[in-house]
Amino acid sequence: MLNVSVKSAESAEAIAPSTPDKFPLLLIGHGTRDDDGRRTFMEFVEAFAAYDTSRPVVPCFLELTEPSIQEGVDRMVAMGYQEMTALPVLLFAARHNKFDVTNELDRARARHPGLKFHYGRHFGVADRLVELWRSRLDELDRQSEIPRDESVLLFVGRGASDPDANGDAYKLARVLWEGSGFKGLELCFSGITHPRLDAGWERAWTWNPKRVVVLPHFLFTGALMKRIHGYSDQARLDRPDVQIQSLPEIGLDPVLFELVKEREQEAIAGQVAMNCELCKFRRAVSRNLLGLGQDDGEAIAPDALASGHHHHDHGHAHGHDHGHHDHDHAHGHNHDHGHSHGHSHGHDHSHGHGHDHGHGHSHDAPDPYATQNDYHEKAWRVP
Repeated sequence: MLNVSVKSAESAEAIAPSTPDKFPLLLIGHGTRDDDGRRTFMEFVEAFAAYDTSRPVVPCFLELTEPSIQEGVDRMVAMGYQEMTALPVLLFAARHNKFDVTNELDRARARHPGLKFHYGRHFGVADRLVELWRSRLDELDRQSEIPRDESVLLFVGRGASDPDANGDAYKLARVLWEGSGFKGLELCFSGITHPRLDAGWERAWTWNPKRVVVLPHFLFTGALMKRIHGYSDQARLDRPDVQIQSLPEIGLDPVLFELVKEREQEAIAGQVAMNCELCKFRRAVSRNLLGLGQDDGEAIAPDALASGHHHHDHGHAHGHDHGHHDHDHAHGHNHDHGHSHGHSHGHDHSHGHGHDHGHGHSHDAPDPYATQNDYHEKAWRVP
């Protein structure tokens, strides 16, 4: 296992650039039932708060564990704040980033009228992350006598029900592989979309490698990371003739501190840029406005377009007044896209939430994407 060298928060703090006039920062993790995963996120937030002490930093989670987003916002309000920056600590922009987190912020505004959020973006295909993985791959090479031209890189992503997010995973993997010297690249996901881990390993073996390097593109440890390492352990038993090296998750690396600061500054400045051309929600609304229905042939219900927007109905309609919420999706293009995304940002962002992020939601339900055909049938549908 690679021994990742991580700078202390104290040493990182010495090089932290100051950013005046910042709002308190709400850092939103995905959430996990795994105690190690939850603890790692809380340690990350604590370390980041020590790295930059210029404003309060409060942790919370979207689902599966506490404190919830509502509890995080309540804590900010209790401290006397009515304006804050909210950052999703997520790698790619899928449903959680575009849909579920914003719904929770809207719920908070409904409970605390007058609240204003500057909403930041995910980490995405960031150059800092590319360099982090390149550095770790270089360090891993020093622990092996097998050259890259006899090795396969197996990139493992989380997987999402959003084709745009999955496409970014492929892009990042390809950027890492281009010019790397690895004999081959295979990509798979831990769940939701395909190919899954079994298929990823099967594809890796077809290269007849002498070494397989597993790169799990995950922020923190948790049940999924442990499962990925379990596959690597089994591969070592099945193929003792092949060297299997597994990188750890990103973890508490100063690179994440720097990325959080960048995303925070973007949000405050109203410079949050996202790719909306391939947003499944925007596509669904655009097709309905043209009378085409969703990409799978199923039309969105008429009331879902009542506000001229994609109406992610989470079970409660709450006016997503972007004059107040600020949500700061200036997106570089004001989220109007020239096509208004079906919502004009004065709109009713009627996020609702079929699976109740009152946090009763369970990931233990039957897998609706168990087969590749199951995923293909649902990939472009919106909630």
